[in-house]
Amino acid sequence: MRDGFFYSYHLGWNRPDAESLLGDLEAAGVRPAHPVTRRITLISPGAEPPGTQSWVTRDQLVLLAGLQRLDQVDFLLWTSDGAEIPTRIRRTDDGTVTLQFALGGLSREEQETVVRAIREAIGRASVLCIGFVLDREGASAATDWRGFIVNGDVYFDCWPDTLAVRREVAAVQPQLSGVSSFEQSPWVVYGSEVAHR
Repeated sequence: MRDGFFYSYHLGWNRPDAESLLGDLEAAGVRPAHPVTRRITLISPGAEPPGTQSWVTRDQLVLLAGLQRLDQVDFLLWTSDGAEIPTRIRRTDDGTVTLQFALGGLSREEQETVVRAIREAIGRASVLCIGFVLDREGASAATDWRGFIVNGDVYFDCWPDTLAVRREVAAVQPQLSGVSSFEQSPWVVYGSEVAHR
């Protein structure tokens, strides 16, 4: 996953969460099925470039994306114009689930449409979404965002476009002290979405 990205972090994740996420994304025009071929593409783990692609049904994708049998699933989402969004859902060693959406192959306009769709979907997909980060250029990709958002004990060198963390992380993280923000329960949101006063 290179260049621009949107990552969200969840304390719980299951098949209904995956179903909700995909349903909300589809309603917003970001679909797992290719707009022309209607194929749903699963990407097997492998070295870069990405591993082998295979086609699955929507029900199979929901089952896999619910992480009931695997700890990681990689697949493609598509815009209505056929731009692909490499996507990964992964359970980490501490049980936190990370949703990763690569935005590098999208135009600026496509990025905004996809980001809006993801942002709206993640909160509804899991009531346990504990935070997210959006970096349109990917400049902060080297940061351990899970460590920052989940534990609040990691620092970053480069600000992302938007960062949302729980209040308790915002309260103890010195890099966020005195920075303009707004509350959007259950998060405190920082970055480009904060209105300038």
